[in-house]
Amino acid sequence: MNQLLADLLKVLTLERIEINLFRGESRDIGSAQVFGGQVLGQALVAVSGTIEGRSVHSLHAYFLRRGDFNLPIVYEVDRARDGRHFSTRRVVAIQNGEPIFNMSASFQVPEVGLEHQPDMPAVPPPEGLIDIQAHIQDSIAHVPDRMRRVLGRARPFELRPVLLPDYRDPKRLSPQRNVWFKAAGVLPADQALHRCLLAYLSDYALLETALMPHAITSFSPQVIMASIDHAMWFHRDVRMDEWLLYSTDSPSASGARGFARGSVFTRDGRLVASTAQEGLMRVIGPR
Repeated sequence: MNQLLADLLKVLTLERIEINLFRGESRDIGSAQVFGGQVLGQALVAVSGTIEGRSVHSLHAYFLRRGDFNLPIVYEVDRARDGRHFSTRRVVAIQNGEPIFNMSASFQVPEVGLEHQPDMPAVPPPEGLIDIQAHIQDSIAHVPDRMRRVLGRARPFELRPVLLPDYRDPKRLSPQRNVWFKAAGVLPADQALHRCLLAYLSDYALLETALMPHAITSFSPQVIMASIDHAMWFHRDVRMDEWLLYSTDSPSASGARGFARGSVFTRDGRLVASTAQEGLMRVIGPR
């Protein structure tokens, strides 16, 4: 297995310190705080560790404080309800005695019912697109140190955008983005793990879609960005070691907040998950 992917699986393997208490470690991905997707993925691992025979179908989370990647994160799970078909869990992530994140998640016994979904966007297949890491290597010598620290790090996923980002001179664009992705290696056939990995990756560049009409990126010095909340719905089983399309758009930005939503499709067009996120998007200097 790819070494970075193996390390991510280690990060998503929590230490159980009590029946409803878990502890996780963090990784420095180059940002000033813990990557929000890491906390989201670990929180889902924690609540999934208190469930048997049911799969997560939705989660709703709030980011309360910045996480410190030098300290462990403790996850305290509340077994709110176990019904006949559904179970509800709440979890709080804690550092230095303070909550940095909380989440509610709902799990369901597998059932068969009515089905419908939208069509997948008509985009080129991943095989003909450039991996983001190769594109970054061409640009990295021309970007500020702050961007280089984040962009220069290898990732445990292959990411192939339909439209490559311009980090040096961003243009005003329609707030729509399509990115193919998959894990950089073969994964165990554990559906709970695949959904936790999808939660981890779902935070990647989602809110940045809201910046596209304004010709700025999350690395622009005049903007402060931070995730406020994150919601996710799992519609069908997913394999993170097969190509998936993350199609995102941003219908609104206002009040120093941006809103973005996303759909995750398999390459044969099945909608497997939906996401939504609002975040701080504060401009502090000249445009």
